[in-house]
Amino acid sequence: MSLAQLIPLALEISIGLIVLAIGLRATPGDLTYVLRKPSLLLRSVLAMNVLMPLVAAGIAAAFHLRPAVEAALILLAVSPVPPILPGKEQKAGGNVSYAVGLLAVSAVLAIGSAPASIVLIGKLFGYSLDVPVARVVKVVASSVLVPLILGAIVRRLVPGAARVAKGLSRIGSVVLLLGIVPVLVTTVPKMFALLGGFTLVAGAAFALVSLLVGHLLGGPAEDDRTVLALSTASRHPGVALAMGAAIANDPKSLSAAVLFTFLVSVIVTGPYVKWRKRGGAAHPAPAAQA
Repeated sequence: MSLAQLIPLALEISIGLIVLAIGLRATPGDLTYVLRKPSLLLRSVLAMNVLMPLVAAGIAAAFHLRPAVEAALILLAVSPVPPILPGKEQKAGGNVSYAVGLLAVSAVLAIGSAPASIVLIGKLFGYSLDVPVARVVKVVASSVLVPLILGAIVRRLVPGAARVAKGLSRIGSVVLLLGIVPVLVTTVPKMFALLGGFTLVAGAAFALVSLLVGHLLGGPAEDDRTVLALSTASRHPGVALAMGAAIANDPKSLSAAVLFTFLVSVIVTGPYVKWRKRGGAAHPAPAAQA
């Protein structure tokens, strides 16, 4: 197996381990948490699946960005929550049950909403775009739904299974780091080529507006606000890349733009995470609630 084949496999395995660990810690109540709170579910969908795709399209039009950067903003805006986000949200003092539930719900919704949103936004820009649903299903299932549900089933059937979750998460994080470094090394020159023309400003503006929208729509509970703010600002780059491969004329530039925009969101959300950490103690993890 070549290095080019090994790296994507390592990334897929690492994310699978991290999400499996989340599933091992999760209770059935965590997975259905959002479904049992209709108001919170509605506000979550409004923030993530309605407002932010419109904001991304507006920013793309206002700044007259490069086509690859425009596409990256929109693709990330319609993508679900990234699998590694619940851990970050817990550290920031977020409601872990909400974080896990939103991870599952956003993944399921993305199967239909992401391709549909791309088509609708394409019509606004005068493009004819069509994303095969199968591409979204494959990435969402392999990186979120299958390992999350598998972890929850194992936790239910095997007493004490949650004890190995921390070790699996650490292994997954190490493998993810080892796999992502060569990707960044090869992509950084293409990222630098995208600088200029308000690329950085647009990416930062999108992340900041996302944080504000999610925070305001998170409701009265501070730990819910934290989760929705970070979930609205942080999206699954794997799903964005899979959709981009179906519509891009220049896949390499689009991949660089997606990763660049994702990294900008990570940097921009950093101060928010620190602020929320200082705001109060983290919500108990699912394992502690069981």
